[in-house]
Amino acid sequence: MSWNPEFAGTLEEAGSSDSIDIQIVPRTQDLGGFEVRRALPAPGRRMVGPFVFFDHIGPAEFLSGTGLDVRAHPHIGLATITYLLKGEFQHADSLGNDQMIFPGDVNWMIAGRGITHSERTSQATRQAPHDLYGIQTWVALPEDHEDTEPGFEHHGAGSLPVLDAEGITARLIIGSAFGERAPVKTFSEMFYLDIALKPGTIIPLPDNHEDRGAYILEGAVVIAGDVFEAGQMMVFRTGDQITLKAGEQGARFILLGGDSLNGPRHIWWNFVSSSHEKIEAAKQAWIAGDWKAGPFGLPPSDKDEFIPAPDK
Repeated sequence: MSWNPEFAGTLEEAGSSDSIDIQIVPRTQDLGGFEVRRALPAPGRRMVGPFVFFDHIGPAEFLSGTGLDVRAHPHIGLATITYLLKGEFQHADSLGNDQMIFPGDVNWMIAGRGITHSERTSQATRQAPHDLYGIQTWVALPEDHEDTEPGFEHHGAGSLPVLDAEGITARLIIGSAFGERAPVKTFSEMFYLDIALKPGTIIPLPDNHEDRGAYILEGAVVIAGDVFEAGQMMVFRTGDQITLKAGEQGARFILLGGDSLNGPRHIWWNFVSSSHEKIEAAKQAWIAGDWKAGPFGLPPSDKDEFIPAPDK
């Protein structure tokens, strides 16, 4: 079901209750003043396409003088996507990048063989009360790219493709969908969309990807006559033609998916790999803390503290 904004008004509902392979209710964690809802990995569903991790952050309200302070920590074997709906924070990494991110922008950090980064609210933003609301996801890299050189890309909101139709706004964050492609360099076929629908509006799932899922941020959507409220993820059966219809209050949701990888991925702390041995080696390297000769460095602009490896 290829979709073109010119034909948005002619769409009809499609799909059945059997088209939903699994429904996920995220686990909620309190991180000291704000909540994070983790939809992936989940029991019964570890990945959607290459997406191996999905965190819904906030919405959170911070008082003056406070904010986000995620100290330097390492990654291997993945790429992270940071996408904000409200607020801002500052990314710093061991490659020397120091980048603010604002709503609608995308930060794409390729960990590959190893990278370290921190995420903090800027000093300017701490001067007044402020909000933070967004999504952070991890994309597992294909096995032949797990040890690629680390990298970082920032793309402003104005550089991302936006499809506007009657009652529909679709921003393509990563990958390809509906005939458009985002500027971020990827290592496998995928899609990641921020969708806003007015009440009663219908949009189909992209039909050019093997694995597809939806996470509802706000409002509710109707799929095959069933209503799904905010704070849920649905993963769909491969190949089915499926539409999502906004409920009476409208809806905002994330669509994501892509090609399945060639095998499972192991996750320990912030490390993702097809190999237990690579994860163990990264763990020992972080514990050793050889920031000059080891595989991990610290961000030059934020090198005074870091997160120790967990005991388990």
